[in-house]
Amino acid sequence: MEKQLHIISTGRQSDEVLGRIASLIHPYVTSLHIREKTKSAKELSHLVERLQKAGMPSSKIIVNDRVDVALCKGVKGVQLTHHSLDVSAVRRALPEMMIGSSVHSVSEAQYAEQNGANFIIYGHIFKTDSKRDAEPRGLDQLQHVVDQTTIPVIAIGGITPENVRNVIETGATGIAVMSGILEAKSPLQAVKLYKQQLEVCDAHNV
Repeated sequence: MEKQLHIISTGRQSDEVLGRIASLIHPYVTSLHIREKTKSAKELSHLVERLQKAGMPSSKIIVNDRVDVALCKGVKGVQLTHHSLDVSAVRRALPEMMIGSSVHSVSEAQYAEQNGANFIIYGHIFKTDSKRDAEPRGLDQLQHVVDQTTIPVIAIGGITPENVRNVIETGATGIAVMSGILEAKSPLQAVKLYKQQLEVCDAHNV
């Protein structure tokens, strides 16, 4: 399976900036997650439209939490967290929806899988500025989650091009990156670097 590269919006960039970056990086990414906790449904809807107009394929856009926006905009899917609707409820109502679930333990990962999630995002793996007060879970815990589930596991948190291979060696299907790409001096250069590292892993069957 080709290794996946998910980009998570930071909540710190304007729609215009995010749209401009998306227009550059979309050929290199698996999915772009719209994770904008302060935006209303209407504002999220407008952001999705801007991304679509910027050339970002709807088939690569995932909306965090807001199932209604994801459904109405016809995008790839939705990413659910601990405060979202339950995975099982969304799966029952929308059997065709692509559902990701953000988890932080083996039990949460197994629950998500058993209740219909298509993939999980697990972290944070390494120290990261966005979670300064929380201890990273590390590669051993990531390995444990991968071993105890059968759906794709996407690792997040402090992942740099230099540690991509270590992450993928656990059996993770891919990585999720926020500021490492979106807030890089050159997002295009950064996304190419991450993509290159994932392709090396693919080539060596890591």
